[in-house]
Amino acid sequence: MDDQANTAVSAPPAVVTVPPEQDATRKEGGSKLWIVIVAVVLILGLLITGLVLLIRSGTDTTSHWRDIFIIIMALESLIIGLALVILIVQLATLINLIQHEIKPILNSTSETVNTLKGTTKFLSENLTGPVIELNAQVAAVKAFFDVLRPGKNRRR
Repeated sequence: MDDQANTAVSAPPAVVTVPPEQDATRKEGGSKLWIVIVAVVLILGLLITGLVLLIRSGTDTTSHWRDIFIIIMALESLIIGLALVILIVQLATLINLIQHEIKPILNSTSETVNTLKGTTKFLSENLTGPVIELNAQVAAVKAFFDVLRPGKNRRR
């Protein structure tokens, strides 16, 4: 009987599950990062190997230094091209964000402001205006009676 009571009281262990979208995105982003890192290391290794072989070739001619300079310029253009590709991707992401997330927020804000304008106009025409007119009339009646009874309202 004690075994049955213990099994009935004990709760199953808590299981934390990651939604499949997040798990797939996390794995996909990690694999892309590793591919980029391996490609960059491979390109740098080939360039450094080429430069070392050109420098050790034995002769100190202008053509070797020209070739080294051309390799350095190619590396520079490769880096600039990669930076431009990253910039274009970021720009596309920003445009997507503006079109699909910020624009609807601005539209709903505009609708809210228009509703608020209508509500304020309605309240000013139907509540505030009549209350102000009533207060003005009450003040006029009070001033009229103050004129009729001048002795009571004098301040000392």
